[in-house]
Amino acid sequence: MKVLVCDPIDERAIEELKKMGHEVTVKTGMSPEELKSTIPPYEVIIVRSATKVRKEIIDAAENLRVIIRGGVGLDNIDVEYAKSRGIKVLNTPAASSISVAELAIGFMFALSRHIVTGTITLREGKWEKKKLKGFELYGKTLGIIGIGRIGREVAKRALALGMKVIAYHPSRKKIDMDVEMVDLDTLLEKSDYVTLHVPLTDQTRHMIGEKELSKMKPTAYLINCARGGIVDETALYNALKEGKIAGAAFDVFETEPPGENPLFTLPNFICTPHIGASTKEGQGRVGEEIVKLMKEMI
Repeated sequence: MKVLVCDPIDERAIEELKKMGHEVTVKTGMSPEELKSTIPPYEVIIVRSATKVRKEIIDAAENLRVIIRGGVGLDNIDVEYAKSRGIKVLNTPAASSISVAELAIGFMFALSRHIVTGTITLREGKWEKKKLKGFELYGKTLGIIGIGRIGREVAKRALALGMKVIAYHPSRKKIDMDVEMVDLDTLLEKSDYVTLHVPLTDQTRHMIGEKELSKMKPTAYLINCARGGIVDETALYNALKEGKIAGAAFDVFETEPPGENPLFTLPNFICTPHIGASTKEGQGRVGEEIVKLMKEMI
């Protein structure tokens, strides 16, 4: 089959696809217009999170049979429209779960121990040891919104650190872990750290806004390694600036790249450029899962 790879995947996966007899073209960083003109001859398109496969792209894809999303969410693909055109939509939901979970835990440490501020001030020639007294994660309460694959990996690590873990999930009431399932309001009120692990849908867009942020402790931290748009960034900016919560750490934004986002002006906000799944091991597993999906189709 003719395969178009639109976002970077592990080189070993590309070589394996070629060995299987597929005609593989790697063309990353295309604009929507470029993708629209490039896609007609291809039967399979492989994307990560950067490439958007919307209706106009699908309409231009005259020979497309399969869309493979290397990763968890499918919000960058018009899934139902693709299916209505007889196109399969597949993804690799388990491959990068550990990578994203570890970043969420890393953010918790970075916020609690002022790692970013400590680095910046030292580079400025300052020795602000007394100002940077932090907090232990041990004994604190972590609230996980969305206890799916990634949320469960976060819970495992938090429990190992001696944290109490509570969780809210829209469609799940029980879990086979030492995690207490609660409603969203209870989670926001009780948690010292809140981490988001839900997909971006009509139901989850801005699910954390002014009202929800006002229910959090003034000493609490918010972490988003899921999807931009789940948190109302304007409401978060106001909450951080006014001290309604202690801090936040984001790997994802409503607009990516985010440009001159007001959040970047706040000392109690830290961030990374959507690197949750970007580990050598995670990328390798994504590639392996893509190859496995292709083998299953033959």
